[in-house]
Amino acid sequence: MEQIKMIDAHVHLWEVQNGIVNGKPVVGLGNGLADFGGEVRQMMPPYMTDNKNTIERLIANMNYAGVGGCVVTQEVIDGNQDAYLISAKAKYPDRVRICSLYREGEGYLLHGADGVKVCAGRLMDRDLKKLLPLCRELEAAGKFLSIDLADGDEQVEDMEYLIAQCPDLKVAIGHFGMVTTPGWQRQIALAKHKNVSVESGGLTWLFHKEFYPYPSAVDAILEAAGICGMDKLMWGSDYPRTMTDITYSMAVRFLLETPKLTAEEKKAFLGGNAVRFYGFDRLPDLPPIGNML
Repeated sequence: MEQIKMIDAHVHLWEVQNGIVNGKPVVGLGNGLADFGGEVRQMMPPYMTDNKNTIERLIANMNYAGVGGCVVTQEVIDGNQDAYLISAKAKYPDRVRICSLYREGEGYLLHGADGVKVCAGRLMDRDLKKLLPLCRELEAAGKFLSIDLADGDEQVEDMEYLIAQCPDLKVAIGHFGMVTTPGWQRQIALAKHKNVSVESGGLTWLFHKEFYPYPSAVDAILEAAGICGMDKLMWGSDYPRTMTDITYSMAVRFLLETPKLTAEEKKAFLGGNAVRFYGFDRLPDLPPIGNML
């Protein structure tokens, strides 16, 4: 197969994790562990002993897996990382797109960011129609909205309203519509609108019980393609949390090796669609790196 230009549409970065979950702090403990609202969790691979989830480590993983570009999204459980993401993009401007974090009651940053991330399922006020001023500002500025909706179809009607009001706004629906929860297909159907796409960040997490090579995840991709078209779907890894049990290259490899997707479908899902959506135009050529196996 010819080399595919791959884009990871859902990764996270931070130097210091300082987030909140259910009103309680999320704090790094070292060795990749974190105090997650009072419960110790393996938040990142244990070899990240200093709990720094840096752009340099991500780029090293991307180079090895042959991934040319990435979109750095955010999560309230990690804390606001706007300043660090701006510095990361400055180091790798051709390979990195970044989202600033929408903070309920605090605002958001547009300058220096490519889009804004809304963790809609974690909002205190889950009425998304109140995001209309944000959406209009993003539309006027030519920036995108990255949004993780609440499970199922709870917020789908609100999203339909926002899309109708801002038809030229690019919207990326995250976490593949929370594919393992009832009603996920309605989130996928939002991508029938011309400027809406879906990214699969966390797909290996959602199908973790099945584990590698995730045949049901591939089936879900095909089902979603039947709803909105393969040209509206984008791959995402949810690095580094999903790397606590698999390697970064495994998050790509199960898709490259599956016989259920055609070569053209793999090319579109793993990168081609994201190149168009996010505007990557100068991706590096990444020759395969031999390993010790």
